[in-house]
Amino acid sequence: MSLKTAVIGVGSMGRNHARVYWEMPNVSLVGVSDANIEVANKIADKYSTKAYSNYLEMLDIEKPDAVTIAVPTVMHKQVALDIIDRGIPLLIEKPIAFSVEEGLEVIDRAHQNSVKLMIGHIERFNPAIIGLKERIAQGELGRIFQMDARRQGPFPARIGDVGVVIDLAVHDLDIMRYVSQNEIVRVYAETEKHIHSKYEDMLSGLVRLSDGAIGTLSINWLTPTKIREFFATGERGMFQVDLLTQDLYFFENPDSYSSEWETLRVLRGVHEGKMTRYVLAKKEPLRSEQESFIDAVLNDKPAPITGEDGLKALELAKAIVMSGVNHKAIEI
Repeated sequence: MSLKTAVIGVGSMGRNHARVYWEMPNVSLVGVSDANIEVANKIADKYSTKAYSNYLEMLDIEKPDAVTIAVPTVMHKQVALDIIDRGIPLLIEKPIAFSVEEGLEVIDRAHQNSVKLMIGHIERFNPAIIGLKERIAQGELGRIFQMDARRQGPFPARIGDVGVVIDLAVHDLDIMRYVSQNEIVRVYAETEKHIHSKYEDMLSGLVRLSDGAIGTLSINWLTPTKIREFFATGERGMFQVDLLTQDLYFFENPDSYSSEWETLRVLRGVHEGKMTRYVLAKKEPLRSEQESFIDAVLNDKPAPITGEDGLKALELAKAIVMSGVNHKAIEI
C-alpha cells in the first residue's frame, strides 16, 4: 500500500515537489491544486494525477496522508491550518509563514492536533552542507572565526510577496545556525531596492553568533549569473562550499612551520597549506528532503526540520529586514 501525497501550489517549486513524489517508490501522488487551474491541469497530466483549483476540495475528496504547501508565503498560514485541522502531516516550503506571529499560530495548532509539521529548508539536505557540518563537528576547522554567504542571481519573476531577505537570506541564516550549532544573537543590515518596487532586492548583512563568530551575507537579485557559495574560516583553515555543484573544499592553514626561521614566520603569518576537495555522493536535495518527510510520516519519527527551526529562521530574517529599514543593529 502506497502513501497518498498531494501538493498545494504547483508553481516553480511546487511542481518539483509533485515530480519527486511521482518518482518515489511506495508513494502515490493523488492530486495537485493551484488557483490557476490551467497550471494544475498541466502538472496533473504530466504526472498522471488529478487537478484541483480548490485545495479544500482536493483534501476532502482525495484524503492524502501527507501534503506539501508551496503556495505564496502570504497564504501559508491559512492553508497550513486547514491541513492541520484535518490531521494531515504537512511539509511547508520555507518560510514557515509571512510573519512570526502567523508561524507561531501554525506551530501551536500542529502541537494541539498532534500533527507532524516540517519546514522545507532545502539547503540542510545539500550533500556539501551535510559534509561541512560533519567536519566542523569533528573539529577539523577548530574554532570558527567567520562564515560568509554569497547568494546572488537575477530577479525571479515568481516572487511578489517578499523581498530577497525572506526569500533567499533565510537559507543562509539557517545554514549558519545549523553548521555551527550556535545561535545568532545580533544582526545588522544595509538593504536597497533597485528592481523590486516594494521589497528589498539587495542585502549586505552582518551577524554575530553566540560563540563570538561573525557571519556576513551578500545577497541580491541583481546579479546576471547565479551564485551560491558559503565559506567557514577558522583556526585550521577555511572550508568553501559551492551549493550549486555540491562541492566541498578545505584550504589548510598549517599548524606549525618548524623549518622556518621564527622571525620569518611572524612576518608571514597565516599562509596557504594544501587544498583538499572532498568526494561527496551527490543527490538532489529536494529528493532527500521529501524522503526524510515521508520517512518521518511512515515511521512516526520527529520531523528533521521542525516548525521551531523554521520560526527561528523567519525571526532572524525579519530582524534583518527591520535593521535594513532602521539602519541599526538588532539584538536577538
